[in-house]
Amino acid sequence: MDPEQVFKALGDKSRRRLLDLLFLKDGRSLTELEAGLPMTRFGVMKHLRVLESAGLITTKKRGRETLHYLNAIPIQQVYDRWVSKYSKGWARSLTELKYDLEERTMEDNEMAEAQTADTTTHVYQIYIRTTPEKLWQALTVGDLTEKYYYGTRVDSDWKEGSGYAYRGADGEALVDGSIIESEENKRLVTTFNPHWQGADGYPESTVTFEIEPVGKICKLTLTHEKMAAGHEITQGIFRGWSEILSGLKTLLETGEALNTSA
Repeated sequence: MDPEQVFKALGDKSRRRLLDLLFLKDGRSLTELEAGLPMTRFGVMKHLRVLESAGLITTKKRGRETLHYLNAIPIQQVYDRWVSKYSKGWARSLTELKYDLEERTMEDNEMAEAQTADTTTHVYQIYIRTTPEKLWQALTVGDLTEKYYYGTRVDSDWKEGSGYAYRGADGEALVDGSIIESEENKRLVTTFNPHWQGADGYPESTVTFEIEPVGKICKLTLTHEKMAAGHEITQGIFRGWSEILSGLKTLLETGEALNTSA
């Protein structure tokens, strides 16, 4: 992550508007995003390229369309670097209050559009200076997940059809599910069932981790599908993955645990 690119990308009102649109409804096409800005298609494409270069959005092909997804990890990394852990809780509360008050002024039709689909998908990408083997270990070994996944230890044999669980110190599962696909050092697909407060009855979703070596670094793509659109738990999951993946990068590149419990 280049902080200068992130700050530059966020410094433009139109680009912030594009990120707002993706926050309301992720996985939009260029045509959908173009409708939300008073500019030409070419202008929207230029802004999207800047956001993608800064790592703030990711794209995936669906048939002939390219869908755009908000990737909040670079913002989370900037936040983790410059906001003291002692002020983190207050800063987050004030930021969320400000966002809530501002969003009430956004057009009603955008909010309605965000709620039309039953499910939603979020895609995250992060580049980590590590090897596929070490990244796989960090994803699958409890001694390591405890340092970045909200203090929980993951437990599984990681065989297809087996179960897994992230458990806290009290032995209770924060998240559990089953293994759909498991290709060591490359790809892991699991179901996802949250068990924290307020998550009772939340539908089962699917998480895919894809590891791709790029020279001396690894690109990790996390795709979380079939989440309930507009649900409060979905919003919490979105923020949670950004913190978790930022902590994972910090752990693998510095050896230090990043406190995400504030």
